[in-house]
Amino acid sequence: MQKIAMLGSGFIGRFYAESVHGQRGRDKVTAIYARSEENAKKFADDYGCAFWSSNMEEVIAHPDVNMVCVALPNHKHEEAVMLCAKHKKAVVSTKPLGRNAAEALRMLQAVEKAGIFSGYLEDLCYTPKFLKSIESVKRGALGRILWAKSREAHPGPHSEWFWDIEQAGGGCILDLGCHCIEISRNFIGKDIRPVEVMCWADTQVKPIDAEDHAIALVKYENGAIGQFEVSWTFRGGMDLRDEVMGTEGTIWINNFLRTGFEMFTTGRNPDGQGEDYVAEKAESNTGWLFPVGDEVNDLGYNHMFTDMFNAAENGAEPAETFYDGYIVNAVIDAAYQSAKTKQWEKVNLPVWRGREGVEKPSNYVDYDENYYLIKQEMTHDGRNKLILKDKTTGKISERDV
Repeated sequence: MQKIAMLGSGFIGRFYAESVHGQRGRDKVTAIYARSEENAKKFADDYGCAFWSSNMEEVIAHPDVNMVCVALPNHKHEEAVMLCAKHKKAVVSTKPLGRNAAEALRMLQAVEKAGIFSGYLEDLCYTPKFLKSIESVKRGALGRILWAKSREAHPGPHSEWFWDIEQAGGGCILDLGCHCIEISRNFIGKDIRPVEVMCWADTQVKPIDAEDHAIALVKYENGAIGQFEVSWTFRGGMDLRDEVMGTEGTIWINNFLRTGFEMFTTGRNPDGQGEDYVAEKAESNTGWLFPVGDEVNDLGYNHMFTDMFNAAENGAEPAETFYDGYIVNAVIDAAYQSAKTKQWEKVNLPVWRGREGVEKPSNYVDYDENYYLIKQEMTHDGRNKLILKDKTTGKISERDV
């Protein structure tokens, strides 16, 4: 049984609490920290927490707590993790791990030095569709992964601190790109080094200092490309889509906005107000709506906490670690630098635990001793056509077989 201290009583803390209480049936949020006593008490009343306080260290050090869940604004993550290391409490942290790679690395080193369990709460790497997809990729169903694209776009985050660049550390790249980068890393291979990044970012709509829209390419050492598209300016709800392309197959995933559940309402229900709640970041509760069947599960929270708690109890690493959070922050740092310079920028990784010197695989597929196969296809008129390249002359030709 995990007895959790929840740090943060806002949107994500409440999502986490619903998942913790609902999945394994034996875990409990026993203590809550919030910056205001009023919010802490409200959360404690709502979720049955025995202890609440506006003193972070007091909550972390509480004797009835064996794991701390960081659900705080980005600028408070490092403080919380350092207190967990001080009091030898297992810790799991929301994304992004830090505002930058330097913060993330300090947190990684602190938990490792303290010898405590730590996990990175990257929920979108635990959605049912993602877990099914990654199984297929690991079995080789798609062949060698060439390109992995992830998109997250919505009208913007819920809380005021996200919009403050000092507290948040960045805009939509840090907020949403962290999801997309880690999704692509999983598909391409987390042991493959991300080498460099090319990024465009701009503030197109919102009156803020940070970016509200960005697109980037992440080049990996084996030649694969990760791509992310992120926006706080998208209208119509929350768009979560992933695409993976390999030499032998393709995967398309739609995690949220188009899930197969569509409904229409005029809003002429008894109170005339339309549906009470449709889905996270839905912009309307009348007309055509796209609800999510089980939001906590479909966004990955249930599988995520099950993995974290099982790993902690079995002395194992979870699927997503503080090290992964640090790598993601390093890629984001390079993206921000590229957005400024308009150039490819190197991903700086002073700590790297993956493979070294990975070479780009050969593009050549033998057809026979004389030719490479470029393509084989059935044409509309029933021919089985080959396109070949002569190994000696380099000449390209086609033939029917």
